[in-house]
Amino acid sequence: MSPRSRWIPLAVFAALAALLAAGVWLSRNPNRAALPSPLIGKPAPAFSLPVLHEPGRLVSSDELRGAPYLLNVWGSWCPACRDEHPVLTRFAETKRLRVIGYNWKDEHADALRWLERFGNPYWLVLVDHDGQAAIDWGIYGAPETFLVDAAGIVRWKYVGPLTDDVIRDELLPKLEELERGGGERKL
Repeated sequence: MSPRSRWIPLAVFAALAALLAAGVWLSRNPNRAALPSPLIGKPAPAFSLPVLHEPGRLVSSDELRGAPYLLNVWGSWCPACRDEHPVLTRFAETKRLRVIGYNWKDEHADALRWLERFGNPYWLVLVDHDGQAAIDWGIYGAPETFLVDAAGIVRWKYVGPLTDDVIRDELLPKLEELERGGGERKL
């Protein structure tokens, strides 16, 4: 083994460590919500997904049109989702708009048990067991949250756990903008 080739494993390790550090930094950086989404201003991706509490029932994106909704991506395996859950619950209790749960890459029984333990703030919980529909949404982690208007257009996306500050400073102004625009609001 040449002296130069001895450094290759160290270089590979250093590169992997740098990628891991970048991932940790992104997960803790409050500005990560600023990641742009190509969906903003475009129709929400079409889907037809089963309902967690009624697995034989499918709900399509077309069925959700007519009123704005907040689509919240979560999983029972997601520690940040647990941190976000009380904030999301408080917001859902305002009944300002429908909060749709998007259970991503989760086991059915685990998701049900998680909601039983922490409460169910969702108007409806959709299930994407294999993550295929998430690809069209550009979902790459949980939690992520999308605001979709009554016409089915994505108006806002937030990556990471919602906080009271994010709801007050980002979500509510977007929602007020929708309401001023004459968007129909039905629960």
